[in-house]
Amino acid sequence: MKALVKMHLVMAAGAIVACSGPSAVATPSPSVSFTESPRPPSASPTPTATSPSTARPSGVIHYVAIGASDTVGVGALDPVRGSWPARVAARLPAGSTYTNLGVSGSLTAQAATEQLPGAIGERPTIVSIWLAVNDMNAGVSPEDHAGALARIVDGLASSTDARIFVGNVPDLRAVPVYADTDPELLAALVNAYNDGIARVARGHGDRVVLVDLHTGSAELMTDVTVAQDGFHPSDAGYILIADRFAAAMRVSGIPLQPD
Repeated sequence: MKALVKMHLVMAAGAIVACSGPSAVATPSPSVSFTESPRPPSASPTPTATSPSTARPSGVIHYVAIGASDTVGVGALDPVRGSWPARVAARLPAGSTYTNLGVSGSLTAQAATEQLPGAIGERPTIVSIWLAVNDMNAGVSPEDHAGALARIVDGLASSTDARIFVGNVPDLRAVPVYADTDPELLAALVNAYNDGIARVARGHGDRVVLVDLHTGSAELMTDVTVAQDGFHPSDAGYILIADRFAAAMRVSGIPLQPD
């Protein structure tokens, strides 16, 4: 796997040049209505939390998460309640709803086709998006990734009233699966991806909030925060990610409960 990842990172870096075992952690018991069913990469998401045809009470928060395996919660002891979106949802006010549309293995372009329609159909008030690392590993250029991300953000912005929270890429140099990858090459690729993510977020003003998962993340990558597979977050890692998304939401006026 490491050799394959390294090969794809080299491919993506070429596009830049051309263009320019964890301890158990308690899982939350949310007071919100939520649906989160981890699915294999080939499965198409089917939102089931609340039917779009059902009248929604005004003022109630409806949270939808778009993403890949880290959104699904792979690496957590209990993915359904231990993923970072579930941990964010557990802090929402009582009566809120939460739907996780994440699909393991999803690329951003696939999410634009497979997850975006379901997200729009849920009529959300807040949406989180965290999609990038699978694209990096697959050799998708930063430019193409940003274009696919823009399709998701543009679709949400034009078809919903939701506030949109987009996570960028952490510093991956200490993640075990990248141990054989040139750290300078990896850092350059992460920075290029994050530049593109920031441009997409800036294009929509206050509607879209960039969630900074990169700053200070290098020292957080340990055998406690990374799952035994050497790639996905552990429960401790998901707590850190949820904390950053929750902090961004609070600054934006989302009334999350205390941690």
